[in-house]
Amino acid sequence: MSGFFRPEAMAVLGRWREVGMATAVILIGVWIALRPGGVIVTGFGYVLIALGTAFMVPALRRARFFAGKDGPGAVQVDEGRILYMGPVTGGTMALDDVRVLSVRRDGDDQVTWVLADEAQLLVIPVDAAGADALFDAFAALPGLNVERLIRAVQSRTKGSQKVWSRERPVALTP
Repeated sequence: MSGFFRPEAMAVLGRWREVGMATAVILIGVWIALRPGGVIVTGFGYVLIALGTAFMVPALRRARFFAGKDGPGAVQVDEGRILYMGPVTGGTMALDDVRVLSVRRDGDDQVTWVLADEAQLLVIPVDAAGADALFDAFAALPGLNVERLIRAVQSRTKGSQKVWSRERPVALTP
């Protein structure tokens, strides 16, 4: 099927695939709910509408977060650990160790995630292969504002924007 569509069109379709599936579930639910068929059939239609709507919100966020797969390197997220393997640099960082999460846009319009812990920085291009898995990983950070994260990625402002930081734990003893 990819022979019929340009690669750019296939990328857009892939990006919005989850949104399309959620929309299809909602439309099927509306169709079933509006048909005459009794309380059970109508109730099933309303359940499908509710499920489709529940899946639509994260699907829209994920689609807006996705920046492509043409960037350098590859990202893997496994059991709370982010691994970036780049052509020049790379590294690994546990989500529990991340202290600051920033988005940086440089003069060449390249956008990168900058993760900092106590000892290192991990810089990951937003369009690296597998970087779409970072959405779910970042969403697990306590107190992260997902809309702020998405706006930072989509922003055209040059420089760094701090998206999230971990509050220092309060010491129990002086």
